[in-house]
Amino acid sequence: MVLHRNPAVPDRANPVVSLAMALTATVYHLPVQLSDVDRGVYESLDLRLARHPSETMRYLLTRLLAYCLCYEDGIAFSKGGLSSTDEPPLSIRDATGLLVAWIDIGFPSAERLHKASKAARRVVLYTHLDEGLLQREARERVIHKVEQIEVWRIPPSFLDAVEAQVSRNTKLELLHSDGMLYVTAGGHTFETALSRCSLVTPIQS
Repeated sequence: MVLHRNPAVPDRANPVVSLAMALTATVYHLPVQLSDVDRGVYESLDLRLARHPSETMRYLLTRLLAYCLCYEDGIAFSKGGLSSTDEPPLSIRDATGLLVAWIDIGFPSAERLHKASKAARRVVLYTHLDEGLLQREARERVIHKVEQIEVWRIPPSFLDAVEAQVSRNTKLELLHSDGMLYVTAGGHTFETALSRCSLVTPIQS
């Protein structure tokens, strides 16, 4: 069963599809100068992301931003790529290899979020989708500690603007300060508020 239902993600249950996509993935070399003032993280990152044929640029850029905004020792992209059903797109592990953070992208199913919340003490979701859509999916089943899942929404218009300046080899600058996100690419700087959402539907009075 395909647990991650974002249209950018292939049918990960099909090994033939996974193999074909692994052979035809496009590699993006995206060095990032990261200044995360809100977290006190300053790094020069030399990132290479494999873009699968069915992966949208919105999804790829969200993966990139999630990596930067969660950057710390032990963070890594999934070894299995987007074809993996058992791993998150991004994870953080401690020195012993223990999974401490499951970082998902886009529109994971309620079942996948339940699995994530049981597997790691911290679960983070970065998405460009509407909060109401995510909340409806979260109501499909009981999700372990659903109220503790961090959801961060990045406006699709922001991702589209950045996409227009990104090629397979593009240097980026990322600044996160006072809840605002600034990305510079191709000589242009784009900004947006980084909004935290909840998967729990507010109770109507």
